[in-house]
Amino acid sequence: KFLKIMRGTQGALIVASALQIIVGFSGLWRNVARYLSPLSAAPLIALVGFGLYELGFPSVAKCVEIGLPELILLVIFAMYLPHTIHRMKSIFDRFAVLFTIPIVWLYAYLLTVGGAYRNVSPKTQFHCRTDRSGLIGGAPWIRVPYPFQWGAPTFDAGEAFAMMAASFVALVESTGSFIAVSRFASATPLPPSVLSRGIGWQGVGILLDGLFGTGNGSSVSIENAGLLALTRVGSRRVVQISAGFMIFFSIL
Repeated sequence: KFLKIMRGTQGALIVASALQIIVGFSGLWRNVARYLSPLSAAPLIALVGFGLYELGFPSVAKCVEIGLPELILLVIFAMYLPHTIHRMKSIFDRFAVLFTIPIVWLYAYLLTVGGAYRNVSPKTQFHCRTDRSGLIGGAPWIRVPYPFQWGAPTFDAGEAFAMMAASFVALVESTGSFIAVSRFASATPLPPSVLSRGIGWQGVGILLDGLFGTGNGSSVSIENAGLLALTRVGSRRVVQISAGFMIFFSIL
């Protein structure tokens, strides 16, 4: 059943990628992007953020002993330490989130291996334990992904249209994110032709997702746009180094 689902998802992603590739590289989206301004993109970004809200802050209450220390540490690193240790202000401004995550994850790991959640309810274990899935322990140390690793993709009209609808939503969301990121990075406003070309390359990314069987498509992460606004780090070198890390850890 897993292989059947993955093959169907591969086929749907390949079909859905054609939408963004055609719309982006043909220049059709350029005509739409002319009517998109930062003012029109703001409600879109806000709605996307509100949609992700339930995946973020409410989850803190589901595991208070981990979520609350994380929230407190983030506030300390982002709001207090920059004004206390002036020489490291730029470091705390940029890396507050990166400092918080490993500290809290190590704290959660120590609670897990120490048996703190051994006799609690399954719901609490699901939200608090760091080893609830066993995927890390069961995965091989080195595995190189390759095209069609789940077999030949299958194509179904229903799955394809559903994925195309999701692809169109990602298209609009990514356009708004492009505009927001350019403002956060203090760059010049993006011309419609550049926006359209970016959508086309995003379609190429979705095509690669379908070929390699990732199980999901590619889209601009609105969380990264918020992280850019928080850290003020808008260098392309950061993106390139991050991509290298992601490729390395996807193999190791």
